[in-house]
Amino acid sequence: LENLQPEIKELAKRLRYEVSVRGKQLGWSEKVARSHFSRNMRRVVTELYVRDNCHPFKATLLLWVQIPMWVCVSLALRNCSVGALGSAVQEQFSSGGALWFTDLTAPDSTWILPFSLGLVNLLVVEV
Repeated sequence: LENLQPEIKELAKRLRYEVSVRGKQLGWSEKVARSHFSRNMRRVVTELYVRDNCHPFKATLLLWVQIPMWVCVSLALRNCSVGALGSAVQEQFSSGGALWFTDLTAPDSTWILPFSLGLVNLLVVEV
């Protein structure tokens, strides 16, 4: 979107000139000329978005997926930790791990999960 701004400004300047010339030829009022300019400018900008495949909604698409996912995971973890007071849940957590973390109630002494999660988040941010 930022890379398109100089092109959009140049096209707006040219379109403003064309609309003013056409408006003087046809005797348009200022309000009619503004209406024609805004309608044509919207069309031109939409064509640029389609051409470069960079619609502004795509920038927010990740948020529309990531926020509900974060809320669901947070609620699931909260429910697991609050529900872990029962002996059955506690027993399942103590024997339900995988790989090097076989006991989900014990702290991770190797720090593999925190470091790998940090590296993955760093990769996501940098890429």
